[in-house]
Amino acid sequence: MPQATSNSCHESHTRVAVALAIVLSSVSIPCVSTASEPTSVAGPAIQSFLRNHCFDCHSDGASEGGLEFDVLGKSITGTADLAAWVRIHDRVQSGEMPPPDSANLSASERSEFTSALAAPLRRHHASEKGTVLRRLNRREYENTLNDLFGTAVELETLLPADGRSHEFDNVGEALGISMVHLERYLDAADLVLEAAIAKTAEAPSTHVIETHYAETREAKTHLGKVWKQLDDGSVVFYQAFGYPDGMLRTSSIPEPGRYRIAITGYAYQTDEKIPFFVGAKSFARGSEQPTLGYFDMPPLGSSGEMTTIELTAHLEHRYMLNIIPYGLVVSDYNIRKDGVDGYNGPGLAISKVRLEGPLHDEFPSRGHRLIFDDWQREEIIPNPPSQREKSWYKAKFNLSSDKVDQALQSTLQRVASTAMRREVAAEELSPYINLFHTEQERGADNEEALRTAVAAILCSPDFLYFREPAGELDDHAIATRLSYFLHRTTPDEELLRAADRNELTKSTESLLGHAKRMVADPRFERFVVDFTDAWLNLRDIDQTSPDQKLFPEYDKYLRDSMVEETRQFIATLIHENLPITNLVKSNFAMLNLRLADHYGIEGVDHADVRRVELPKDSVRGGLLGQASVLKVTANGTNTSPVVRGVWVTERLLGVHPAPPPPGISGVEPDIRGAATLRQLLDQHRNEDSCRACHALIDPPGFALESFNPIGGWRDRYRSLGEGERIDLRVNNRRVQYRLGLPVDSSGSLPSGESFAGFEAFRECLLKDPDQLARSLITKWLTFATGREMGFSDREEIESLARQSAQRGHRLRVMLALVIASDIFRTK
Repeated sequence: MPQATSNSCHESHTRVAVALAIVLSSVSIPCVSTASEPTSVAGPAIQSFLRNHCFDCHSDGASEGGLEFDVLGKSITGTADLAAWVRIHDRVQSGEMPPPDSANLSASERSEFTSALAAPLRRHHASEKGTVLRRLNRREYENTLNDLFGTAVELETLLPADGRSHEFDNVGEALGISMVHLERYLDAADLVLEAAIAKTAEAPSTHVIETHYAETREAKTHLGKVWKQLDDGSVVFYQAFGYPDGMLRTSSIPEPGRYRIAITGYAYQTDEKIPFFVGAKSFARGSEQPTLGYFDMPPLGSSGEMTTIELTAHLEHRYMLNIIPYGLVVSDYNIRKDGVDGYNGPGLAISKVRLEGPLHDEFPSRGHRLIFDDWQREEIIPNPPSQREKSWYKAKFNLSSDKVDQALQSTLQRVASTAMRREVAAEELSPYINLFHTEQERGADNEEALRTAVAAILCSPDFLYFREPAGELDDHAIATRLSYFLHRTTPDEELLRAADRNELTKSTESLLGHAKRMVADPRFERFVVDFTDAWLNLRDIDQTSPDQKLFPEYDKYLRDSMVEETRQFIATLIHENLPITNLVKSNFAMLNLRLADHYGIEGVDHADVRRVELPKDSVRGGLLGQASVLKVTANGTNTSPVVRGVWVTERLLGVHPAPPPPGISGVEPDIRGAATLRQLLDQHRNEDSCRACHALIDPPGFALESFNPIGGWRDRYRSLGEGERIDLRVNNRRVQYRLGLPVDSSGSLPSGESFAGFEAFRECLLKDPDQLARSLITKWLTFATGREMGFSDREEIESLARQSAQRGHRLRVMLALVIASDIFRTK
């Protein structure tokens, strides 16, 4: 990421912060109420039921389960009250309360109570749900600025982390704003404007780097030892992702941008393809090391021709390519004994590497044109002009116009309408016009003052917040909601034109036509990434590092493949309109050779993730058998049936268990391997306050005990203490772990149905596709609207689930139902 902005940015930054406060005080935010009126639950049908069946245990100081009606009162006054009454409704409706052994309730009495209570619950929730403002989260902010200005600046880590509501980080209730946010928004705007505005009058030339490993410093150290020099390149024999590094130091990137990369080589001394990794690396401390892709290098062709692998990637300044083969397990001893010339094992031969860039699809950038199209911007020729040829030279420009006020009005109108996702009225521009003139009075030139005004627009409430008045959304609000749902960015021109013509509110067919177009667009990948990051918690894939003594097979290739498998799986289900039952059990998986080896599936030899048909008895079809899910639901050493059980009930089934009662400690695993967590949980569940929830969450957790913390199948636990020694080597090293106690993955569901293991549990889940559909519809609506679904949404969600069932619960159909719903089209 760029580390510095122009001097003009730094000189004006302080006064921008002062001026921005003036702008924010002048720009209106859509007015909303912060609280609803109290809603009475004092009706006779409600209170009579409570007196007869609930007060003995929940009043006059008795507060079993933390509930006391004397404290709760007879009206709903806020979110906490609403949640408590909804829980009362649901527990009575399900038959959980009153306890069957303490009450003799008829079905009609139960139904009369829940119906009476449902009315005020719907009314109160409906009055609250349209009151919360929703702002762009930091990933949406980054996407939007880069798409508006034609840049590729990394902004997400610059901004404060967003709050989460359950799984999601785009829910308005959790997205506050502070002065720190505003300061960082200014920094982000500076970085984007600096990247977007042209530094030269003519289109910059591209750099071409042609290099190979023999030119690197590593050549002196490694050639003849673990690398072999050939007439047509260099061969590396050593194990991947370790010593020696594959950094190609002569590929240092001269300036940030998008580069076309070509790697020419072949698989050496083998008839098999050799998979390899391409990444980027920097010497800067703490810098990210992005993965650019995994590829296969075949052997020489029949005529001796090499293969060229091509890719395009964004690379930052001074980053270097890192090319490392996978699966070349060679010991130091082999090479020291025979030497590289005598060694006859396979290797990766790299003949040459070519980089070309930065690639400029347009010059100047769309952001440059957005700002300066009505101005004359001319380079100030230095004296002497030969300075322009110097490497240190930085061009200066003079920005002018015959009609400055008109040019200023035109620029701000264009930028504001584009940024605010609607046509902006002339009077709304007054604060920004005033800011421009204020900056001039303080000594700023035209360009500095204009950049200040544009930066203020990019920090304004009408840009940062979704303009969604309570009730039915207008066309521009629907266009914005649809675009941020499916593309995670501002609406494109085609969608905005439809909004200008009011097509989205007049025609459901038009709305769904745009949705279909957007799902087919490459930017839909952003939806897949962001939604799976939140829904399945893939964003926490690196939250723990597996213990290398217990899980020596875990490596970067496996980690990257885990995440890619799940994302491509969800994308395939949507694009191919497959039934929702595939989430639980599918006859295919998205695999590469690394995952196939990890899962014990034969016949997969490609480095990239592709669709692979599975054997009938495979446990890998569906989310619950995917390593990414199994890793994010475990720590680096152990698995917990509780954690995994909660994940299944919340993420797949849409059921949110109550948090543990105060004072109840968690169950810690026995790291010596002397007892399984299941055995410890058996004692824990004997406590009355724990039994009900654990009956719900433990069974799916027990079923998933057949998978270890990195998603491998297991019949016995691994242990670093007690257990049986095994003779097994990973990467030419003997494993240090032992085999401990056997796994018991059986269990019983709350319904009383028992299962003998994971496969049987999976079949139990398949019996209720309606619940899977209801849960996913709810997740999609939450992600699309930026608010949690509540009691007043239940009726429509049930209707959507029924319509989905009539169409076979197919995912693309479900997505269309969500977008056409009243919930999607109202605040």
